[in-house]
Amino acid sequence: MQHTPGITGLGYYLPERVLTNAELERMVDTTDEWIVARTGIRERRIAPPEEAFSDLGLRAANRALHDAGVDPSELDMIIVATDTPDMIFPNTASLIQRGLGAWRAACFDLLAACSGFIYGLSVASQYVRSGTHEKILVVGGSLLSRITDWQDRNTCVLFGDGAGAAVVGRVEAGFGLLSVILGADGRGATHLSLPAGGSRLPASHETVEQGMHYLHMNGREVFKFAVRVFEEAAEEAIVQAGISKEDIDLFVPHQANIRIIEAAAKRYALPKEKVMVNLDRYGNISAATIPVALQEAREAGRVTKGDHILMAAFGAGLTYAAAVLRWAL
Repeated sequence: MQHTPGITGLGYYLPERVLTNAELERMVDTTDEWIVARTGIRERRIAPPEEAFSDLGLRAANRALHDAGVDPSELDMIIVATDTPDMIFPNTASLIQRGLGAWRAACFDLLAACSGFIYGLSVASQYVRSGTHEKILVVGGSLLSRITDWQDRNTCVLFGDGAGAAVVGRVEAGFGLLSVILGADGRGATHLSLPAGGSRLPASHETVEQGMHYLHMNGREVFKFAVRVFEEAAEEAIVQAGISKEDIDLFVPHQANIRIIEAAAKRYALPKEKVMVNLDRYGNISAATIPVALQEAREAGRVTKGDHILMAAFGAGLTYAAAVLRWAL
């Protein structure tokens, strides 16, 4: 027997520290006008040095569980989608399990960078649909400030820290996850990477001196990839869901660049009130952007039961993902 999977609770956590464009002007050769015109970002959140991603993820997880009315003891699985784990192992999901006391839950991390939340949502949904698991926690996000070179004006203006979480479980038939599109193009793997720290280039004096433990990005190539696959994946998800563009009530895109978001919205003829944008306040927080934006939309009264929600993302890999939800809450 197949069950219908959907989101039954959401939560997020953002650090208190706000880093504005004005402060960045004093750190690197840039201006507020330049950053806003090219990205749409005005400020971002930065975690304090004593906190790791599991600390942010645990707070987001607790809020999602409360929203879903689920006790940690009821969780069957915890999936964490992050590109900045506390450490290479153990997995960050196990650390969040420890914080929650969710001792029944299987735990693992997945790495699809900024596409990670939709990837995690897809994996969780398969377990729920099959009936092997009933309640799964998906946590997405990053502490990108830890791997950002704050002297590189091309990347340091883009990223921030944050975590979002969703409880995935059974919802009534006709609601929940209607479609998911996942993909990747490894030919562009080097366009967005953290070169050192793994088995290819273990940490050494040379890798540290050469700045190879910072995020490296070929912005032009990533932008070209994003513009193409963002729209293609979203369109495929709409078709697979059996709906039309006119049926979309809210578009929740990955919050990376306002120009990419506006191009996709224009293609689908979506007015501003049907597009959720918060990157001006948070920047790119990787796999947290979609759950944070979706929950903020709920808090603002922009999501009601029965709404069709389109989500789309792209990230390092190069990965991409899109999904359509019919909101069940």
